[in-house]
Amino acid sequence: MIQQFDALVVNKQDDQFTVNIQQLSLDDLPQGEVLIRVHYSGVNYKDSLASIPNGNIVSSYPIVPGIDMAGVVVSSEDSRFKEGDEVIATSYGIGVSQSGGYSQFARVPAEWIVPLPDGLTMKEAMIIGTAGFTAALSVLRLEENNLTPEQGSVLVTGATGGVGSFAVSILSKLGYSVEASTGKESEHGYLKAIGASTIVSREDVYDGKLRALGKQKWSGAVDPVGGEPLASVLSQIKYGGAVAVSGLTAGTSLPATVFPFILRGVNLLGIDSVNCPMDTRLKVWHRLATDFKLEDLEQLVQQEITLKELPDVLPTLLKGEARGRTIVKL
Repeated sequence: MIQQFDALVVNKQDDQFTVNIQQLSLDDLPQGEVLIRVHYSGVNYKDSLASIPNGNIVSSYPIVPGIDMAGVVVSSEDSRFKEGDEVIATSYGIGVSQSGGYSQFARVPAEWIVPLPDGLTMKEAMIIGTAGFTAALSVLRLEENNLTPEQGSVLVTGATGGVGSFAVSILSKLGYSVEASTGKESEHGYLKAIGASTIVSREDVYDGKLRALGKQKWSGAVDPVGGEPLASVLSQIKYGGAVAVSGLTAGTSLPATVFPFILRGVNLLGIDSVNCPMDTRLKVWHRLATDFKLEDLEQLVQQEITLKELPDVLPTLLKGEARGRTIVKL
């Protein structure tokens, strides 16, 4: 019988805000049909926002953050899952509206769970996590918009982050010429190692001046950045191309004109990994275990940490210090 276990708990009461490791019991976990012994989780931008008082992402306190988890089913009230099954749970309300993966045990609704696909270990699934899933979903959407390697280079902005790193690697594996954009000169070697054909500066993408239309440079783009840089990217996409956008690290406003859309037939593809339908979710995870799977996932791992190290690591994503993925071994 499980008595107590460790979890990272974030709490906010009046002016008091705390982030610390606590011992919980199963009674502290939310409702759900499946109890999971969590083996691995990951560190995402949302998790960092959940760990600060003004992150504006947590519905109610106290909460265990961690929007990703991979583990083994301990018990299940749903016939689709049984004790011993290896599973993945990401997105939905995990770590935001109900306690998530930064816990040795988690209870999750069955409809949020994906069986671990053949070809992936639990650790590999969390190296991928929401960041890799979002990148893969972005590539899938670009493919559905008829993007092919023969059409020319594809831009990836924020290329050293989790989504960016996976996008660079997946596109490269599929035979695309990838232009990786970063403001970190020290990471050029890393980007080349994971598949970037060319590295461009942030200023090459957006020089501070917004134009209705610019020179047609890229056949498509994966953009986890948003804001004014996204408006600049849209103005430089080739005729009929598309941009898959999934982030807002450069801001939420989009000061673009309609010209790229109505004069060049450019498409802006919104990428949402949170409420992605399960049939699409299963398709993406299958591809991440097959033709999207990278030969050396470990090269995308910046560090593997323990639960006790989490409070010190979480703020690094908000400071733009992350490279690749940080995974948490529970």
